[in-house]
Amino acid sequence: MNKFILMLFFAFAIFSCGTDTDAGEFVVGSDYLAVNNKVILIDTVTVDMATINFDSLVTSSQSRILIGNYEDPIFGKVKSDSYFQLGAKSYSLLSGGSDTEAVNYVFDSISMILKYDNYYYGDTTQVQKIDIYRVLQKIKPNTDDDSFYNNSVLSYSPESLGSISYKPRPTEKDSINIKMDPVFGAEIFQKIKKREITDFTSFTEYFKGIVLVPSTTNSSSVIGFHTSTSVIRMYYSKYQSQEEKSYYIDFVISEPSKQFNSISSDKTGTLLQNLPVSNSKLSSMLTDRQGFIQSGTGVACRIDFPNIKQLKYISDKGAIVDAQLILKPVNNSYSEKYPLADSIQVYVADNLNRISSSLVNSAGVNVYGILNKKSDEFNENIGYTFSVGNFLQKEMLKTADAKSSLVLTLPGISKTVNRIVLGDQKHVNNKIQLKIYYISY
Repeated sequence: MNKFILMLFFAFAIFSCGTDTDAGEFVVGSDYLAVNNKVILIDTVTVDMATINFDSLVTSSQSRILIGNYEDPIFGKVKSDSYFQLGAKSYSLLSGGSDTEAVNYVFDSISMILKYDNYYYGDTTQVQKIDIYRVLQKIKPNTDDDSFYNNSVLSYSPESLGSISYKPRPTEKDSINIKMDPVFGAEIFQKIKKREITDFTSFTEYFKGIVLVPSTTNSSSVIGFHTSTSVIRMYYSKYQSQEEKSYYIDFVISEPSKQFNSISSDKTGTLLQNLPVSNSKLSSMLTDRQGFIQSGTGVACRIDFPNIKQLKYISDKGAIVDAQLILKPVNNSYSEKYPLADSIQVYVADNLNRISSSLVNSAGVNVYGILNKKSDEFNENIGYTFSVGNFLQKEMLKTADAKSSLVLTLPGISKTVNRIVLGDQKHVNNKIQLKIYYISY
């Protein structure tokens, strides 16, 4: 009797807030098809939002040199330095002939050439300043680890080997050329000329690597450069019989695992300044009814469905056949400088924010939140739509107390600094919408 009353209560609550749809309008499995079946639209299920912070992100082997910093009005100060080890195809000044020819070679100059890879974030109309510093320790991960992380740092010399102030043009097929200290270049040249450097090992013993560091005073953007085509180029000439010939040696990033971006953030004075450790969460109730995502720094948005198991009491036999979750970016949190990403990645995690898998649909295909770019006068239609029916059906049928959460990040989480601000279910203007289609049979 009690069970019957409970079922009646849930049915009344759902029907009072939702609508009925003939089953023929909905594509479901043949086991569910019957003349009397009804699909109920439920749109009152509670959705909780929170912000979490990953302990670290792998930023090595990402094929991008990421340099710059900017002060975000919402997320605080963001900065990215880039470390890498270099090597050359050849450590000889001579393409042929004897070592006696070496006396005819002289050092000219040395520069770093950075080629844009089309990525940028922030205000590129402002001047960017970069300094090159010499790394003082071997570029190698910690013991029992093959990776570097966004919070990895190495010691480096305080003396700049070269600097440049420039206005970024990241979408053009272009590069920037940073003139480096000629004394430093001449040292390398002489060591190669005297055969003190003959291979990669002897070169890295002398020169362990470099770090590119943006100025913290006048930079307002983060820029991406190619790892495969960015080089340090040492120019030299050969004089013989009053004829001059010019040559160069390129020092390139030969090991992608020895290049990483150190991405830091200072959230002081922001809603996220009290963001807890990685196994906890900051409820949207404490952040003006908003959830946050930021690549590079490890900030992610967590979604929970605390009452989803109650839906199984609607009927003795029933199932969630589809569900759409719509998340809305908060008005005025995005702009031309801080554009919205085209999609959001979704993962399944436990109560301690430990990710177990990507979110997939019933066919096993990864689910992404796709941005609807069709705006209206008040941007009410702009949002990300996720298909979460398969996930919610499994959560509803769980017999254990453990519940899974959804964790939202952005594509390129380890090599970008893009961010999004989302409204929760009680946000004034940009509320979460959850539409569940439930069939009883």
